[in-house]
Amino acid sequence: MIGTFADPIKLRNALDRMGCNVGGRAAEIIARPTFAVASQKTAVELVTVSPAELGVTSDAATLADVYARAGQLGFELAAAEVGPQLRLQYLDQPIGEFLIVGMEPIKTWSGEPIILNVANGGAGLILIGQDGSAGAEIPATSRFIFARAHRPAAGAGRVEEAAVLLPR
Repeated sequence: MIGTFADPIKLRNALDRMGCNVGGRAAEIIARPTFAVASQKTAVELVTVSPAELGVTSDAATLADVYARAGQLGFELAAAEVGPQLRLQYLDQPIGEFLIVGMEPIKTWSGEPIILNVANGGAGLILIGQDGSAGAEIPATSRFIFARAHRPAAGAGRVEEAAVLLPR
């Protein structure tokens, strides 16, 4: 569910209240004017998938390639708000799970493109930023979160079986 906070500051404050550690780059992009929250409550259907499940046959792929393959299979980039909202709503995340939010990168004040990662590294629930440049190398076993498109796409059935819907 997105659109439950009036602005990014209230969303960030909720993360602080729950004791979530927000990394420096994640905090910076949440504070950017380009980070937007939905104006009304909206349920978003999310899917997790790895680059390997998208058809990557090498050990790694570029972020641009992962996004292109996901789009070909009917998945959409998630709104940036999905990262912090998922962090607030996915409290039973297994230790060691890192979920990269497939989103349009947001630039830091210095111009570095950043995407979000919802994680439980063992020391608690965290929201961190990572390299969101098109050429960023992503291991084929990484897990991504994309929004499920509400229209059928050619070839989507192959990934359908491998994808795991996240709890709402």
